[in-house]
Amino acid sequence: MHSSSYDVLIVGAGIAGCALAHALSTIPREKPLRIGLLERSLDEPDRIVGELLQPGGVAALEQLGLESCVENIDSIHLGGYCVVKDGGFVHIPYPNGHRGRGLHHGRFIMNLRAAAQRAKGVEVIEVTVNGLLQCDAKGTGRVIGVSGSRKVGQEKEVEKMEFYADLVVIADGCFSNFRTQVMDQRALKPVTKSHFVGLILKDVQLPIPQHGTVCLTASNGPALLYQIGTGETRMLVDVREPLPSDMKAHLLNSVIPELPSCVHIAALEAVKNDRLRRMPNSFLPAVKQGNPRFSKQGVILVGDAWNMRHPLTGGGMTVAFSDAVILRDLLREVKDLKDWDEMKGVLDCWHWRRKPLASTVNILSVALYDLFGANEPELAILRTGCFKYFELGGECINGPVSLLSAITPSPTLLIYHFFAVAFYSIWVMFAHPRPVQLRKDNKPKLVAPSIVEYPYLAFKSIVVIWTASVVVLPLIWSEIRWWSPEEKSLRHRPMLMLVGFLTLLYLLL
Repeated sequence: MHSSSYDVLIVGAGIAGCALAHALSTIPREKPLRIGLLERSLDEPDRIVGELLQPGGVAALEQLGLESCVENIDSIHLGGYCVVKDGGFVHIPYPNGHRGRGLHHGRFIMNLRAAAQRAKGVEVIEVTVNGLLQCDAKGTGRVIGVSGSRKVGQEKEVEKMEFYADLVVIADGCFSNFRTQVMDQRALKPVTKSHFVGLILKDVQLPIPQHGTVCLTASNGPALLYQIGTGETRMLVDVREPLPSDMKAHLLNSVIPELPSCVHIAALEAVKNDRLRRMPNSFLPAVKQGNPRFSKQGVILVGDAWNMRHPLTGGGMTVAFSDAVILRDLLREVKDLKDWDEMKGVLDCWHWRRKPLASTVNILSVALYDLFGANEPELAILRTGCFKYFELGGECINGPVSLLSAITPSPTLLIYHFFAVAFYSIWVMFAHPRPVQLRKDNKPKLVAPSIVEYPYLAFKSIVVIWTASVVVLPLIWSEIRWWSPEEKSLRHRPMLMLVGFLTLLYLLL
């Protein structure tokens, strides 16, 4: 039995794990931290998400000293977004010359792992982690390390290994094997609304080059396209559950006809020749760690193992890098990682310090998906209003894209623009012409609502505002609570009532 001891063990050498390992290695201490970074396979990963890095994520990489990791991998500078709907499109550039990056996930990971390997005190180890080691045999005590195994020799014999540390960090991603072992499973229940089906388009010309393209389809979820390399464009198609039995037929018959004509040929070729893969689009709000009622001592969760949002807005890596920056700065002052009373204070501070950025990214991702992937009439009204809101330009573009790019992490600004879209959607209902079929033989004509329709539209306006509130208020609530969503204690209800009252007051003003 092989055993080793470290100051910090990090399970998972992905985005969050590599960034945190490198960040902790830069903490000035009399005796540098010994960090073990454990990964099941150090081969280049092959995934269809984690390929779009927002400008806020680029800035966080620079704070970590890892900005070189996006170089020499054929990454593409991205200047913003193009939103396509009903044959028209609106240009949404990043403000003030900011740039994001489109890149191959696997190549980026390999650069991050190489940077972690070069960092002082970091040891990258290829091993399959099988379980958590605790200080008592019943599995109820403090976590003191992990057990693992790896195959050695030509006969592939299994070598059992144990790794001990003052602090164990679980960063094994959205399919975490240890999430519910670290925290109460009632506190961490991912919700999956749909899946992204991914494929790569070759040598395609997007409506606006070097921009992410969001296609709002009438009968399906949104489709996202962005360059990840020279001549390669990632296409992600949102497919709701239940998934169709014949995915290729669904893409060919239902999705591609609604995409811009400039991508039709490349998309058809990709569906026929590329390997279709899918990833669940899950939402998992962050629950405060360190509370003995819900989590074990000696171990914490980071990255998608702890907090997930819809990948439509490409904010996951940005949150992970920002978390690494904050944890590095907080752990700089910790003298003893085994002192859990001190660590609980660090985790509490981390939970709230990350809120402006993490909450903005989390809420925006799910709210936008609910609008862009809507089938319900009221949400379709909000989707149309959102598109026309962007068409106004100025702050109606700069504000939302500053939130989307994580340049301006402000939940308050997010709520302002969300309800501004809701009220503008109502104005669009009353003032803008909409297609009406006057005769069976004629094509639909654009006709403005008559005064006779106003009472019905007024009632519909109330429903639209109610629908907007139903979309965003639960998301806000999921971000401000810190306990398990299963907890039914009456003492938490006043907070929910306060949130509802403040939101109503905002609407009235």
